Amino acid sequence: MKNSLKHNKILTDVLIIGGGTAGCYAALTLSRNSNLSVAIVEKANIKRSGCLAAGVNAINAYIVDGKKPEDYVDYATKDANGIVRNDLLLTAAKRFNAVTAEMEKLGLVILKDAKGNYVARGNRNIKINGENFKPILAKAVQEAENVTIWNHINVTDLLVEENTVKGAIGFCISDENVYEFRAHKVIVATGGASGLYKPNNPGFSQHKMWYPPFNTGAGYAMGILAGAEMTSFEMRFIALRCKDTIAPTGTIAQGVRAKQINAHGEAYEGKYGVTTSERVYGTVKENQLGNGPCYLQTSGIDKEKDEELFKAYLNMAPSQTLKWMESGKYPSEQDVEIEGTEPYIVGGHTASGYWVNTNRETTIKGLYATGDVSGGCPQKYVTGALAEGEIAALDIIQKIDQEQSREIDDNVAFKKIEEYEKILNKETYFFTAKELEEAMQKVMDEYAGGISTHYQYNEKQLNLAEEKIEQIIKLSKDLSASDMHELMFVYELKERLTVCKQVIAHLIHRKETRWHSFNENLDYPNIDSGYYKYVNSKLKDGRLQILLRDIVQEEVYEHKN
Repeated sequence: MKNSLKHNKILTDVLIIGGGTAGCYAALTLSRNSNLSVAIVEKANIKRSGCLAAGVNAINAYIVDGKKPEDYVDYATKDANGIVRNDLLLTAAKRFNAVTAEMEKLGLVILKDAKGNYVARGNRNIKINGENFKPILAKAVQEAENVTIWNHINVTDLLVEENTVKGAIGFCISDENVYEFRAHKVIVATGGASGLYKPNNPGFSQHKMWYPPFNTGAGYAMGILAGAEMTSFEMRFIALRCKDTIAPTGTIAQGVRAKQINAHGEAYEGKYGVTTSERVYGTVKENQLGNGPCYLQTSGIDKEKDEELFKAYLNMAPSQTLKWMESGKYPSEQDVEIEGTEPYIVGGHTASGYWVNTNRETTIKGLYATGDVSGGCPQKYVTGALAEGEIAALDIIQKIDQEQSREIDDNVAFKKIEEYEKILNKETYFFTAKELEEAMQKVMDEYAGGISTHYQYNEKQLNLAEEKIEQIIKLSKDLSASDMHELMFVYELKERLTVCKQVIAHLIHRKETRWHSFNENLDYPNIDSGYYKYVNSKLKDGRLQILLRDIVQEEVYEHKN
């Protein structure tokens, strides 16, 4: 039976693509400070979508007593070896505490001591009970005026004309409807990219990964294809995690001051450094030297700390608590084995994403990027995503022109609908999207610095990766789908492949090793001061152009070219 999709056109003042942390907070800010109509479009359901879906046990970016926002900027700058945007870091850091206070008003439980002060966890963190963080935020958005939520719609493309955004188009994953959204301003808040590389765990357990497996780099891909300038995709993120469960290690490292030790009980952090990338690198090197497995040293902590760790992990990674329980040993009775994950592209921990001005507008007019898709502002975490949603929303309120035309050539939408229908009506193809995804992950793992190569690569390998990813892209053009859910899988693969090409190009063009493991370039094993620059890129006439940009010194940066 031939599939014929129903075309729905929706008009709104502001379109938000992605109903995660940044998207929800942007909608809340728009509702509270304007009468603009807002549409949030979410692939899943905003109640439990995005990086906060499973909860979180700490606010990891907070200005604690005795510190100031500039201290946070210094920390993030050093951790990223200078490749950051100070204007973005500072504008976010100045809002960390205010957005946290707002979340507490909405119902978030923040732990307090006997004097009523927030309980700090390290120099930049405070402890929370955050299992229900996302439902609290989603409930506030559901009750907000002038906000319409569109769940279960997979947006695939931005609608752009003469470098000005006019909206976006996508399809419902549960029925045969296409939705074309026309808007005066658009915020991309879709999250980063997981699933590019072969993950730690195989088969049935492959979903046991650090970053949500449903984040496919969709926001990156639609921006790349629309000609937006992107930045720092070579600054991959590799998380140091508890083995097998892939639960966070910061809860242990900061919560009980556990040291990283090798199999001989030797603390090795001092040998390699303590930046985020160096903690991963040291673990990889110790294993290569035959000193593994590596651990976080929890043996010997007091029983009260045991209970704290059990509860902390129930707020965001209960599998780790269950693992302790199944073993019959508390953390105080055994050390926790650790490992690095596969690489991810995520602007909340590293600097990958859209190249934006200080108010988070991209190089496409009227298009904003917030949260994990916004580049240049690493270590932003949850509060940074909230802050960026607020910054973008307030700028939109100031600049929006409701008289501005939202019109665009109807053929743009019709061609995209034809593309959807072609995939749905195609006879079954030899390969499935899942099979091609596994082929893509194998290529990236073996030739572009995945787990199997200890995150290392050279130019010859990257050139092979580029060639093989291009072959998979050609194969993906003939994929078929039996229903709308399978159609989503096809587009998720296409999005990941687009991001893979971007990652490979960026890794090739940073001819140095600035961040161990994150970009471990065997041809150029040292830092080169000539690459104290941003590696940016832009798709033009079907070809990816690389631009090396100088470090931004301005307090307020605006796009100039």
